[in-house]
Amino acid sequence: MILLTGATGFLGSNLLEELIKRNYKVLILKRTTSNTFRINKLLNKVISYDIDIQPLEIAFEQHKIDCIIHTACNYGKNENAFQDVIETNLNFGIKLLTAALKFNVSTFINTDTLLKKNINLYSLSKKQFVEWLKIKSIDIKVINLKIEYIYGPNDDDKKFISWVVKELTNKSPEIGFTKGEQLRDFIYITDVVEAFMIILNNSSKLESFNEFDIATGEYVSVKYFLEKLKNIYENYFGSVVTKFQFGKLAYRKGEQMQIKTRNQKLIKLGWIPKISIEEGITKLINNLA
Repeated sequence: MILLTGATGFLGSNLLEELIKRNYKVLILKRTTSNTFRINKLLNKVISYDIDIQPLEIAFEQHKIDCIIHTACNYGKNENAFQDVIETNLNFGIKLLTAALKFNVSTFINTDTLLKKNINLYSLSKKQFVEWLKIKSIDIKVINLKIEYIYGPNDDDKKFISWVVKELTNKSPEIGFTKGEQLRDFIYITDVVEAFMIILNNSSKLESFNEFDIATGEYVSVKYFLEKLKNIYENYFGSVVTKFQFGKLAYRKGEQMQIKTRNQKLIKLGWIPKISIEEGITKLINNLA
C-alpha cells in the first residue's frame, strides 16, 4: 500500500489519479478543512485519514504501508508563512518519517525543489528536511525528487503561472515583472507524474539514498515563457488587454538566474519528457476554454 500526502494539491491529485489508474492501493492523509475539489471523484477509491482529528500513527497501525510518497508542502504565501512553512515542510515531514521508521516502511519518496536553500522560507525548510532524510536513510530507503517548475491545469492560482493566467482572464491592465532573464526548465504536470511512476516501479533497484532531478533539460527565459503564454492565450480568446511590463520589478535577493538540472539518471530509468512548452501551454489554456 502507498501512503500519499498532499493528495488534495496540484501534484498530489494528479499522482493520486494515476496511481489509481495503475491499480495501486492508496491511503491519503488530509485535513477536515482540506479543499478536495480536485479529488472528489476519487475519494471513494482510496482510504482517507483526517490527521487534524486522528493521530498520524493510526494509519500505520491499521494498514501495512510499503511506500510513502510525500508531496505535502507549504509555499509560504500567507501571513503566517514562517510558522506554517516550518510546521508543514519540516515538522510534519519529521513526524511522517518517524512513523515510517517505527512501522518498518520500506521506501520514502520525497518531493524536493531545485531552488537553493537561501532563496526563501520554502526552499530552506525543504532542504532542512532532506538533511534529516539523509541521516535516516541508513534505516529506510529514501528517494529524493528535485523538481523544476511544474505547471498545468488546476494549479493553485497563487502559483506564478496560474496567477498570470488569472490576471489575463480578469483583464488586468498590466502585470509588472522582473526583466525575466532567469532561465528555467518548465515541465508539464503529466511528465512529472510519469517520472514518479517510473521511479516507483524501479524503487527496489535503487540504493538507500537516491536523488533525481525531474526536468526536461530545456531551458528558456521566464520572459520567453510568459510571452509564449500570452500569444497562445490570444489565439484562444482574442486580443489581450493586459500589458506585460518586464523590468518593472527588481530581482529578489539571491535570485538564481539559472537552475541547473541533471536528468540523465532519470532518463536511464526510461523516462522521456513528452510535452513541449508550446504543447503544455496550449493544454493549460485549452482547459480554460
